[in-house]
Amino acid sequence: MEDWVYYSLSITLCLALSLLLSSALRPATGKKPGSPSLPPGPTSLTAFGPFLLLAWTSVNIESVVRVARSWYGPVFTLYLLPSFPVVFIADRAVAHRVLVQRGSAFANRPPANLATRIFSSDQHNITSAAYGHLWRVLRRNLTGKALHPSSIPRYAAARQRAASGLIAGIARQMRGEGVVVIEGILHEAVFHVLACMCFGQGIDDSAIAAVTVLQREFLKVVVGFQVFGSRPKISKLLFPRRFQRMLSMRRRQEEVFIHLIRARRERRDADGESFVMDCYVDSLIGLQIPEDGGMRNLTDGEIVALCTELLSGPVDSTVNVMQWAMANIVARPEIQAKLRAEIDEVAGQGAGVLQEEHLQRMPYLRAVVLESLRRHAPARFILPHAAAGEDGEMLDGFTVPREVSVNFTLGDMAMEKVMWPEPTRFRRERFLRNGEGEDLDLTGSKEIKMMPFGAGRRMCPGIDVSLLHVNLLVATMVRAFEWSEMPGEPVDFTATLELTMVMKRPLRARVVPCCC
Repeated sequence: MEDWVYYSLSITLCLALSLLLSSALRPATGKKPGSPSLPPGPTSLTAFGPFLLLAWTSVNIESVVRVARSWYGPVFTLYLLPSFPVVFIADRAVAHRVLVQRGSAFANRPPANLATRIFSSDQHNITSAAYGHLWRVLRRNLTGKALHPSSIPRYAAARQRAASGLIAGIARQMRGEGVVVIEGILHEAVFHVLACMCFGQGIDDSAIAAVTVLQREFLKVVVGFQVFGSRPKISKLLFPRRFQRMLSMRRRQEEVFIHLIRARRERRDADGESFVMDCYVDSLIGLQIPEDGGMRNLTDGEIVALCTELLSGPVDSTVNVMQWAMANIVARPEIQAKLRAEIDEVAGQGAGVLQEEHLQRMPYLRAVVLESLRRHAPARFILPHAAAGEDGEMLDGFTVPREVSVNFTLGDMAMEKVMWPEPTRFRRERFLRNGEGEDLDLTGSKEIKMMPFGAGRRMCPGIDVSLLHVNLLVATMVRAFEWSEMPGEPVDFTATLELTMVMKRPLRARVVPCCC
């Protein structure tokens, strides 16, 4: 019954959006005289608000956003409910100004909804905490401990085990007809590394398997919990099974994670002064956070929230970038040939796991990965921001109140024609310094250099770790196996929304061991 209600609402939503797109998006009448207001938007659409809110969990709201941009320009407001305005920024220059030049002014988070409060232990994680002392303490701990460049070599053995396990998993699956579906194998490999980073190098295989199963389920269902994002009293009545599933998911996370957290705490107590910090949980156990003018330790539930954060977004986005990259490699044999030639030149022919130092001399590999990230951005919108000032902040002559969510159309910015000529085309040469030509001779080339990360490294401190995982595992798969499309079954590049934008049909390919 509950699913029938949900899908009936989804059908109604589609009809509502059709009406919205055909007749309702009319220019707003302007600001109220004498005082700044929110950016312009369709002021007469408050009745459609609940349907727009449901759009986040049922259909792609990007089409609505694009039409609104064509009417109102790069900064506009949509009302998901009469009292729930959302400001959208759909221009990279404005986004740079807000996120970089005025980063502290818009560094806050909007008020958390019910699902966010449950899984963040009442906003005690980095992605939901309000901008202030707590947020700074949590973020400084993550960037200064688990994601600091000095910590990256510590988990090299875990990455090597994950890469070896990836090769073994593909080999097992290809027995018989030689057909492989890599999505699940990629999740296992990435979860192996992230679980070691989170809970320590000594975590056993059964615990990693339990974390992997639990978090994979969480990633698939968490978007559906956003239906409780507004009017939770009503939505809990409409979707009681979904609400109970949300509470059950949180309880299961606590059951699995708290056991591992307490094991690390016991080891810390037993070792005393000789204890050596080995993982993210170790840094959280001793962390002091501000509260009521003093400082206190994190609770087990708050550590669970921070572990969930580390094991969610980074895993899902990393796996999706790898799968999209492999989809393009499978569909475009010329890319695979050039990439294998580069790998063979740098690392030598063979099917074993690559050494990480080899990756620094593989610009074509990095270009393929970055173009996959651009062309198939895992997130169409980044985490919402909010104004940090008590009275809000000014943006291009408009006022953005403190409680209003500010969203950025990341997916559309990655397809802007001014910045990316032929944006729908997969052109890996965009990310090579001399990338004007299509037929670069990469073997033996000394002129091709990798493009720098620039400011992105400061804004996203985990990017180096994530790209290391992606580059290592993609190169390992290409080095060990020849990949091709299934006869009569071309790669389907259709995307669908889970926590991030994923392949609607997970990649299936014919695989044979590389005869190197």
